[in-house]
Amino acid sequence: MTKLKYFIPPILILLYKKIFSQKQKTGMWSGDYSSWEDANANCLGYDAADILKKCKNALLKVKNGEAAYERDSVLFDKIQYSWGLLAGLQKVAVENNNSLCVLDFGGSLGSTYYQNKEFLSSLKSIEWCIVEQAHFVECGKQNFENEQLKFYNTIEECLQKHKPNVLLLSSVLQYLENPSQWIEEFNDLEIEYIIIDRTAFIAAEKDILTIQNVPESIYKASYPAWFFNQEKLIKKFTNFAVVAEIDTSFTGDALIHNKKAKWTGMILKKKA
Repeated sequence: MTKLKYFIPPILILLYKKIFSQKQKTGMWSGDYSSWEDANANCLGYDAADILKKCKNALLKVKNGEAAYERDSVLFDKIQYSWGLLAGLQKVAVENNNSLCVLDFGGSLGSTYYQNKEFLSSLKSIEWCIVEQAHFVECGKQNFENEQLKFYNTIEECLQKHKPNVLLLSSVLQYLENPSQWIEEFNDLEIEYIIIDRTAFIAAEKDILTIQNVPESIYKASYPAWFFNQEKLIKKFTNFAVVAEIDTSFTGDALIHNKKAKWTGMILKKKA
């Protein structure tokens, strides 16, 4: 399996209604690039060590009970739930004798695990397996790994020790250089469900490749980010059918090149 070293920085949706106005959100993305190389050439890049440090310090506060919730190094005083995601996880568990094994692809240091673990605590068993970049895996193993939460460098490494019943893609597809190539790999996995959450879609005939500019209040960075045509993206998951769409209401909408963009997701089930 391809390693996550080809990822751009860990998942950044950064669309919290309490922090950014509609105008600010729209201004976070610029350009319509013909290739990843062209977009990347116009990016400032990012400091991977700085991002990791900020994510680590924020999530440690959550782990130690000093904060309720963290996303992309930003702390909140209460958890913002993606109820569709949570319903999908619970559905998978119910169909698997109250056992849940998640392959969280690009899951940072476990933000989604900590977000939802209270609602999943009554399950018979939980295995939450994060596949991430090497420096995140090392940090995760040192600071966050426990009996439920594990970290791996590749999907293949994870599958050697676990049998996931759901693949979680939360705010990650839009940050991959070649999403279609990854989706081909996902199609071939022996995993019954895929949950896509907080993914950027746009009301346009084609996918649009932009540059995302992270507010300096978070950290200084810019890098390529896709906005997908939703219908075309779904069709690429050829071995799966859509069970339900997820309403990620707290992310809101934006206008990108005068076209409506939204952050949403869906629950997919492997075809019989």
